[in-house]
Amino acid sequence: MDLDKTPAGSPAPERYEPGEGCLTTAVRIPVRIVVLVLVVPVRLVWDLLAAGARALHRSVFRPVGRGIGLACSWLFGTLLAPLGRALGVALVWLGKAVFVWPWVALWWYVVVPVAWYGFVVPVVWLYGSVLTPIGHGVGFVCSWLYETLVTPTGRVLGVALVWLGKAVFVWPWVALWRHVLVPVVRYGLVVPVVWLYQRLLTPLGRGTVRLVDTLLVTLLVTPLSRLHRTVLVPVCREIADAIGVAWRIAGHISRAVGRAVTWLARILIGRPVGWFYRAVCTPVGHVVRAYVWAPAKKAATEAGRAARSALRTAGETVRQARRDAWRALAGPPRSAEPVDAPVDGARTLGSTTTVPGAVPAPEISLRKQV
Repeated sequence: MDLDKTPAGSPAPERYEPGEGCLTTAVRIPVRIVVLVLVVPVRLVWDLLAAGARALHRSVFRPVGRGIGLACSWLFGTLLAPLGRALGVALVWLGKAVFVWPWVALWWYVVVPVAWYGFVVPVVWLYGSVLTPIGHGVGFVCSWLYETLVTPTGRVLGVALVWLGKAVFVWPWVALWRHVLVPVVRYGLVVPVVWLYQRLLTPLGRGTVRLVDTLLVTLLVTPLSRLHRTVLVPVCREIADAIGVAWRIAGHISRAVGRAVTWLARILIGRPVGWFYRAVCTPVGHVVRAYVWAPAKKAATEAGRAARSALRTAGETVRQARRDAWRALAGPPRSAEPVDAPVDGARTLGSTTTVPGAVPAPEISLRKQV
């Protein structure tokens, strides 16, 4: 079977380079066969593990995770959150009571009054009442002395000191730098070093670099590049392509094996179980439902009704016996005594008694008229 055959008229794949020969094509198919033999068991085990993991996830992990999530949510919402809020409020109050309120009270009621009345007020009074007048007087005297004596003398003395400082500390060193050190360094050191660098070191360095570059390219880069291009790249590409093709073929084989196992399970287990369920369990279930369950249910219903009726009768008998015992102990109940109605009250309908505020009965009876 040619795995590399392409349809007519379709462009050649990009991975087939013009440099490939018959040796690569001859080696490709045995390599793919070997890789396929090695990959098929791995793919079968992989598909089996994946199916088991999916079934385990759907049947165990997802319900357990949902239950754990609901339990944790309920526990957090009903216990941990209120407990945390109460604990937070208690800790905040305790922290304020221990670390905030004592220091605030100490600051406002001890430090601030002591600092204000013990230091700020005396210092302000001393500054405003003593130091300010003394400072104004001293400043006036100093300014008069400076303007009268110090300014002219200081100007002359400053000019003389500046000239003397330049003559002693500046001009000799400037002359020494310009007329001695600079010429000596320039013509005794810089010019020879520059000539040596430009005329000798630069050509020697360039020649050395070219020689090393040529040696490296000839002895190391070119063989490694050719080895990489002609050996490593084709081998790695063929191995990668073989693994990809083998993995896809192994997937088809794994699916075919799975379908075969499913078909065998349906033929050997599913159909006998279905036939047993339809041919045996269903008729037996109908018979049990019709001749065992229905009479038992009807008998249980009738027994429940009879039990409820007996309980009601027993309850009524107990209540009647209790009323009779109470009459025997306390006597029969007294009859209601007639109520004396006032003379000027209105008479109720159909009665001779009068009740205050009642509607007076008509004088003519409708029954007699009829």
